[in-house]
Amino acid sequence: MSAKTQSSLTTAAGQPGPAQAETRNWIGVVSRDHALESIEGGFTVLGHGKLGPLLRLTPGDWLIYYSPRTLPNGGEILKAFTAIGSVKDAEPYQIRMNGGVMGFRRDIDWLDATETPLAELTKQLDFTRGSWGMLARRGLFEITDADRRVIRAALTRE
Repeated sequence: MSAKTQSSLTTAAGQPGPAQAETRNWIGVVSRDHALESIEGGFTVLGHGKLGPLLRLTPGDWLIYYSPRTLPNGGEILKAFTAIGSVKDAEPYQIRMNGGVMGFRRDIDWLDATETPLAELTKQLDFTRGSWGMLARRGLFEITDADRRVIRAALTRE
């Protein structure tokens, strides 16, 4: 899924309205430490504060955090889903990050979630078939609705 699927809307007068993008589903790869900070603050930072990944997200999209480790540069191996939320309407904005470096954030409505090991869901997920580790190295990658539903159910215990 590389291009956004567009659907046309109709105005009250029956005229074609602006196209609206479908909701997309994303996995963001961050440490558990960064996930907890993001949940507490109601935002996401991806790719060490880069703007590009945040521009791929659109309002209403789903973002799921996968945390391979507990800390950004090491820590314990975790391999768990740590958060799920939807992208708010606000655009990305610039902030001063740790060490005075400038970076970008985007606001997220995080749901209450319980950390869930990837191993519990691997057999149910499409994106884990094959060499999915290459996807994770990107830091942000798109998944199917079916995969999002499986992960959301596990994280939210719905």
